[in-house]
Amino acid sequence: MALKNHIPNTITLLSMTSGIIAVYFGVKGSPVQLTYAGMFIFLAAVFDFFDGFTARLLHASSEIGVQLDSLSDMISFGLAPGFILFQMLNLSHGKPAENLDNVNIIPFLALMVPLMSGLRLAKFNIDEEQHFSFKGLPTPPLALLIASLPLIRQKLYSDQDLFYMVITNTYFLLAIAVFGSLLLVSRFPMFSLKFQGFGFSQNAIKYVFMIVSVVLLLWLQVIAVPFIFVLYLFVSLVIYLTDIQT
Repeated sequence: MALKNHIPNTITLLSMTSGIIAVYFGVKGSPVQLTYAGMFIFLAAVFDFFDGFTARLLHASSEIGVQLDSLSDMISFGLAPGFILFQMLNLSHGKPAENLDNVNIIPFLALMVPLMSGLRLAKFNIDEEQHFSFKGLPTPPLALLIASLPLIRQKLYSDQDLFYMVITNTYFLLAIAVFGSLLLVSRFPMFSLKFQGFGFSQNAIKYVFMIVSVVLLLWLQVIAVPFIFVLYLFVSLVIYLTDIQT
């Protein structure tokens, strides 16, 4: 096998390594360690973008690369965010008093995220139609949304304003677990950021989305991530409604 064929797989392994470290900090579970877990999920996403980009650039795609990428995604964008959400629910306010043998069972609903991520990735691997668009929410956007929560919590902790109270509320976190997991395994069309060349005309929506996302990140920093997530869902819905009317 040519040396160039190993480059994308090496980047995928770096993404997987970042995910494993995120799992470690997610298991530890203190607020500071959860921020580290979130940072490593963001790092995993950077590597995940560049492994596919490099594979297409070098024409080095392979079946083992496809399988390795799914295994990496399961760890970095399924298991790791599941632990973060579990711990965020443990730290959340507004929990009901019900428990089972003095064990709070609510955080275990966060397990829906890794479970549905695994199902979504398995379905994706056998679906021949999802090359330049997706059916159902891809795992990275949901993972990045969850990864942003401890970072936002840490940033807003001293003020504890309305946005802080929302993202640390039990029911808000449960909504992310339930609706996020359902979106993962839905058939709702989602647009992909995979570029078909670099021309503006065939990638206009992607360029606009990326520009708006960068502006939001520069303006709001990590607080922008939930808004970018909502924007992604909104743009996907607009594209879907436009397509069915043409």
